Amino acid sequence: MKAIRFANEDKSHETFSSALRKNVNQYFKENKIVPTANATMVIKTIVMVSLYLVPYILILTIHPSALIALILVVIMGIGIAGTGMGVMHDAVHGSYSKKKWVNNMLGGTLYLLGSNVLNWKIQHNILHHTYTNINEYDEDIDSKGPIRLAENATLKRIHKHQYIHAFFFYGLMTLAKIFNEFKQLAKYNRLGLTKGQDLNPTIEYIKMVARKLVYLGIIFGLPIFFTDFTWWQLIIGFFVMHWVAGLILAVIFQLAHVVEGADQPMPSSNGNIENEFAVHQLLTTSDFARNNFFLNWFVGGLNFQIEHHLFPQICHVHYKNLSYIVEKTAKEFNLPYNLKPSFCAAFNSHVKRLKELGRA
Repeated sequence: MKAIRFANEDKSHETFSSALRKNVNQYFKENKIVPTANATMVIKTIVMVSLYLVPYILILTIHPSALIALILVVIMGIGIAGTGMGVMHDAVHGSYSKKKWVNNMLGGTLYLLGSNVLNWKIQHNILHHTYTNINEYDEDIDSKGPIRLAENATLKRIHKHQYIHAFFFYGLMTLAKIFNEFKQLAKYNRLGLTKGQDLNPTIEYIKMVARKLVYLGIIFGLPIFFTDFTWWQLIIGFFVMHWVAGLILAVIFQLAHVVEGADQPMPSSNGNIENEFAVHQLLTTSDFARNNFFLNWFVGGLNFQIEHHLFPQICHVHYKNLSYIVEKTAKEFNLPYNLKPSFCAAFNSHVKRLKELGRA
């Protein structure tokens, strides 16, 4: 993978970055708070994990009807999304707690969802956060079958109506991830990204396979043993659970990066992005629904992606307050701050971008 360098001769970019760090540090100092999780975050963790585990336990113990079981797996899907956004995400970034074992334990909730922490760390923490919205570097905007998310990706006829069919395929996100991670980790091993984490590629691949077998054994094995549901009913429930989770996660992710005003720059021939790193994050990322209390709680700060990309080491419970600081500082340096006022505004902007990306 060719290295990319972020640089700009405009010294105000570096000054902005320094001023922003100073303003944010001052906020925590003046309010005498720490940048990690608080009591609200702990309560959210319990609620989100319970949304996933409690319905599963009920399916195993109360032998519900097929209709009630379907409702329970939908709730499990919501729990998967909530746990991923509001618990795992912070923990894998190391922003949940100052204690490494706490972050490792809560980051491990990703295994409960059938996915692999190492893959996530490389894809998200390293590639996405370093090369945000850069085609062929940021896998989050890779073209996925019938969906084109990058301006520089190959345009196909099927993309013309992607603003309609994309949302069905978004729902396949977590389901596909369970199985695509085999190929993905093999790719990371070839590129040396696994060794870059001081890990043995072969051992990590074996561990991932073992974890996925345990996950599939539990998610299917226990219901087969304790309930009267048939194998095809279990497969339908598994699909519905993951489709609900995938739809929620994919939509929230896309509203932060594939919307109007979120740039998709390409490096120059010598591998340069003509912006300082913090400015690059401002230009490629968007916030939305800042004042929506439910979204602020449920989506784990993913509606404050600007703040998250600038300060991934800070827990998301602080992002709303930080957003005013970031916006004010950006405007002082005549830099853009991409804020969509509501979920509907961000969603409509994403649909418009899907239409644009589906045309030549």
